[in-house]
Amino acid sequence: MADEELRRIFSRNLNNYMSLNGYKQADLARYMDVSTATTAKWCTGQSIPRIDKIQSICNWLGIRKEELLDEHPDPTEEYYIDKDARDLAEFLHNNPKYKVLFDASRKVKPEDIDFVKQMIDRVGGNE
Repeated sequence: MADEELRRIFSRNLNNYMSLNGYKQADLARYMDVSTATTAKWCTGQSIPRIDKIQSICNWLGIRKEELLDEHPDPTEEYYIDKDARDLAEFLHNNPKYKVLFDASRKVKPEDIDFVKQMIDRVGGNE
């Protein structure tokens, strides 16, 4: 496998596993005791760490080396029905205060949801 391809695979997998765990590049830099510039290069595929550092990253993420170094389908691409479902799930994950609205909507009648939507459209000028 070409070096460029390995860097691409590594960065994609690293970003996916960091996202799944709610980690940022700064968290990785602190854990690995390296600069944020170094972790940025790993996360963008500009470089790849030595194998001993890869093992440390795996220990931190609780995964095997193969999960960082082998090609895997993007789990978010396979999990969701479509892009809209993925975008909504990501929005709720990033904005947990809005979850109350989603939870409430599952407990009301469809005609009540339509009424609330009409009110929101009026307030927002979408009428």
